[in-house]
Amino acid sequence: MTRTAAPRAELGRGTVLILALTCAVAVGNIYFPQAIGPLIATGLDVSPDTASLVVTATQVGYTLGMFLLVPLGDRLPHRPYLVTLLALSGAALLAAGCAPALPFLVAAGVCVGVSTVAAQIIAPMAAGLVAPDRRGAVMGTLLSGSIGGMLLARTFSSTLGERLGWRAPYLAAAVVVLLLAGVLARALPATPPPPPSPYRTLLTDALRLLRTEPELRRSCLYQATIFGAFSAVWTCLALLLTGPTYGMDTRAVGMLALVGAVTMLCTPLAGRLVDRRGPDGMNLVCLIGVLLAAGVLAGGVAGGAWGLFALTAGTLLLDVALQCGTVANQARVFAVRPDARGRLNTAYMTCAYLGGSAGSWLGVRVHGLAGWAGVCAFVAVLAALALGRHLTGPAAPRARSGKGGARPEGSRTGRAPAPARGGAG
Repeated sequence: MTRTAAPRAELGRGTVLILALTCAVAVGNIYFPQAIGPLIATGLDVSPDTASLVVTATQVGYTLGMFLLVPLGDRLPHRPYLVTLLALSGAALLAAGCAPALPFLVAAGVCVGVSTVAAQIIAPMAAGLVAPDRRGAVMGTLLSGSIGGMLLARTFSSTLGERLGWRAPYLAAAVVVLLLAGVLARALPATPPPPPSPYRTLLTDALRLLRTEPELRRSCLYQATIFGAFSAVWTCLALLLTGPTYGMDTRAVGMLALVGAVTMLCTPLAGRLVDRRGPDGMNLVCLIGVLLAAGVLAGGVAGGAWGLFALTAGTLLLDVALQCGTVANQARVFAVRPDARGRLNTAYMTCAYLGGSAGSWLGVRVHGLAGWAGVCAFVAVLAALALGRHLTGPAAPRARSGKGGARPEGSRTGRAPAPARGGAG
């Protein structure tokens, strides 16, 4: 006897919006320290370069959290696990806001990063708690929340920090996170505990899934290359705008980043299109969009008003293509193994962040050798690699309906469909 329908029905639109807000706050906790580095340096009497260790510590902690904690989403009941993570994150933020010296703040930053992986738990959880024909739309809504948190976190922390000091953003974030923990404790539906799995198996399964699941590898390739292109552009954009061509300060980069708020409106629409037509068509449009963005961004070498217009239009097109493509990739990934969505997400997000880190590192070096035009060419090459795989690679197995490009949930050679865990079945 299956109880798939009941838990799915409990994840209503109001709960999805609460989860999107939780994603925004969790992602924002990674990014808001970037804007208050100078305030931390002044408040703790250290150099700005030394204060930047707080940002690095938070990012290192986040990477550790993705690897060590996200797979546990396939082992632990979702509601108590998420509430516990949020409570720990709130406690770490409180500790950071009360830090008496930089070493204590760096240690608290690691703890904040490790525990603020809620968004990476929520995405696979939500995929299992809604019907397949709603999955893309829900993924788009959650991604909009993450984008909003990423865009607004710096503005929030810099404004509050300038008025009340560097501790205020940490303390305010702690209050919000703890309030969300209480809300989710009541709003999330209870899910049955999954079959027990050894923790070591959960950690190694991400690598095994990469080896055995071609649709996961395909999505990882798309996301790693395009996120690498995205990171190269935004890392080198500060060098371009503050260089001799434009002669601006770093605030210009922040203002340009706000243009990406449009993607908050695009991703839910992309999700609905993925639900109706499958992820492959969305990937095709997005990969072509990145190629076009590379050409538009190349106009930035002209400088002046025209160059700024090209940079604005190009970064907007790149942002939309990346985020809408992410919706398609996640929909494909979460359809591969309903019983292993946490481990699938671990593999997927690790590949994405590795691609982004490599893109940023290579982009700076390409910029030093060939300038902004070289960076745009680098973006075009990455997009062409992904597009070439999409057009010439092996076709994905199709569901009976002909939609999606990914195999039906639970379909395996010689196996009956596995009931989805955590409310998906």
